[in-house]
Amino acid sequence: MIYLARHGQTAYNVEGRFQGWGDVPLDETGRQQARQLAVAVAELEPLTLVSSNIARALETATIVAGLIGLEPQIDSRFAETETGDWTDRSFADVAAEEPEAFTSFVELKADWGFPGGESFATQAARVAAGLDDWRARSETGATVIICHGNVIRLALRDAGRDGSERPDNGSLVAL
Repeated sequence: MIYLARHGQTAYNVEGRFQGWGDVPLDETGRQQARQLAVAVAELEPLTLVSSNIARALETATIVAGLIGLEPQIDSRFAETETGDWTDRSFADVAAEEPEAFTSFVELKADWGFPGGESFATQAARVAAGLDDWRARSETGATVIICHGNVIRLALRDAGRDGSERPDNGSLVAL
């Protein structure tokens, strides 16, 4: 069984800014969310812990690993969408300046891509490949993947479930 967990909160989450591949650290609330996530993950007794290569996911995974005793295996296929020119910009500014593009982001339109960044179709393909790989490796036990909001949304949509809602920081979703 595969479980996806969203990293803990960062200052950019609070401010409503695009983080993309930027290495924004967890804030204190995010570290607390990671500790709570660790307790939930421990109850699953996973055999494998996987993390995106981005700092906020790695920090969350390190906190989880400290409780469950598994070393996180890094897999960049579970990185957040590369937000290109929108990285560090606020949602409000982008929504005001580029309303149609912002709507495409919110709706996770597969054919749309961040200016100077990545399309959701490209990201969805790398996430699906990563999930297929880890499913093949984890037939006998649970695998927990610490990742990002759009990764979870795309994975849920690919699994035929509702991927329209952004998962909360520190949340855990069974696929």
